[in-house]
Amino acid sequence: MNQVADAMTRGVRTICPSDNLVQAAQAMTELDIGALPVCDGDRLLGMVTDRDIVIRGVAQGQATDQMHVAEVMTEEAAWCYDDDKVEEVLDRMRALQIRRLPVVDRNKRLVGMLSLGDVAVKADGQATGQALKGISDPAEPAS
Repeated sequence: MNQVADAMTRGVRTICPSDNLVQAAQAMTELDIGALPVCDGDRLLGMVTDRDIVIRGVAQGQATDQMHVAEVMTEEAAWCYDDDKVEEVLDRMRALQIRRLPVVDRNKRLVGMLSLGDVAVKADGQATGQALKGISDPAEPAS
């Protein structure tokens, strides 16, 4: 397997920026996942994670049924193309210390997600192990 399209998960559930945090959390619960692409139609706007909901919403004392995903999501989220080489994307994931990336086509439409799990199951386990090690390196404590 050489290209992201060969390893990625297709048919990804997305959420709209106008949906509330309860809807996002319920979708994550149903799918047993911790991150959702935020899209306007098939155009990727960013990502929202369970951590975003807790840190930027719940911990701020906000009413989660009144807060929109747009208020807590990560804009300018990292992504990759479906025709990128898996090895290059793993290097990017390691550098950014992230475990999953939205995948877009050359028209910048969301076509899937690529996770370390996808690569581990469908590709080279050694490359996945090296990426996981780099992603999991602990950050230095703040002074």
